[in-house]
Amino acid sequence: MCSISVNIIKNLFHVVRMYINEVGYYLPKNIIPNSYFKDVNGLTNEWIVTRTGIETRRKAGKNENSNTMALEAAKNVLEKYKGDTSDIDLIISGSYAPYDTVVTSAHYVQQKLDIRDAIVTSVSTACSTFINCLEVVEGYFALNKASKVLVINSEQNTLYGNEKDDKSGHLWGDGASAMIITKERSSEEDIEIVDIKTRGVAFEGKGPDGVYLRPKTEGLVMPYGKDVFINACNYMREVAIEILEKNNLSVKDLSYLIPHQANIRIINNVGDNLKLKKEQVIVNIDKYGNTGSASTVIGLAENIDKFKKGDIIVFSVFGGGYSSGAALMKK
Repeated sequence: MCSISVNIIKNLFHVVRMYINEVGYYLPKNIIPNSYFKDVNGLTNEWIVTRTGIETRRKAGKNENSNTMALEAAKNVLEKYKGDTSDIDLIISGSYAPYDTVVTSAHYVQQKLDIRDAIVTSVSTACSTFINCLEVVEGYFALNKASKVLVINSEQNTLYGNEKDDKSGHLWGDGASAMIITKERSSEEDIEIVDIKTRGVAFEGKGPDGVYLRPKTEGLVMPYGKDVFINACNYMREVAIEILEKNNLSVKDLSYLIPHQANIRIINNVGDNLKLKKEQVIVNIDKYGNTGSASTVIGLAENIDKFKKGDIIVFSVFGGGYSSGAALMKK
């Protein structure tokens, strides 16, 4: 009897369905070119582009922060949403660079948009935060505690980054993303989230010391960039292959890869090792810099019109700490 109950529970979790109904984003208007850093930390445009792929990045304005950017991203996605805002029963925000460590972006958005009957929570696992947000949604859906979710990721990296730091001060950009995820398919345009996979890998290399944010001391820094590079390349490739194979697919079935936008050399390394064509790999780091956990969803939102029915899309991420994750989606 006990084993039957366990099997029933396993089956219930297995059949959970998740659909991306709408996706949106927000980027500050302030554009910071590479030339800005010549007098700040001595780095030239050529040096930055060659090593990172970044040409410009966005920086939050004087009256902007991760909460206000989250609100703008939420407004952007809700403008497209055909349902009623009052039907949203779960709000999740994700950020490692918050404006407020007590009041999360999710709570701020709830108050500003007057979404009254919703569970509200927040997640932080560095740049892999969004994938863990999806796992939280999956859990609430499996337990029948929610059916329409607003997921927001907002990062104000420049609030904590040190522009004079010639190792990482030029990497950071600000931005936010938002997504409506439903338990039932709303239309044929929805993108199904087929599977999610995450893993903590703090035991690798420099682990928690590779890249970190300590507000009272150094701020947001990356003292061991080479170690981050090696592990990001390995795990972003590995987790993409694992999630495909788990679902009886191969890299040949993959239509698009949307990797975390940390460094163009990491992105190219992962794409080349997976033997993907350049046009199969979504890139926005050249325009926005490293927008942290918001970067992959911004990439999805910007390219949503190019995805065709039947396309297989994979998010692949790596975060400081270290953590890795992937999401397999089907148009």
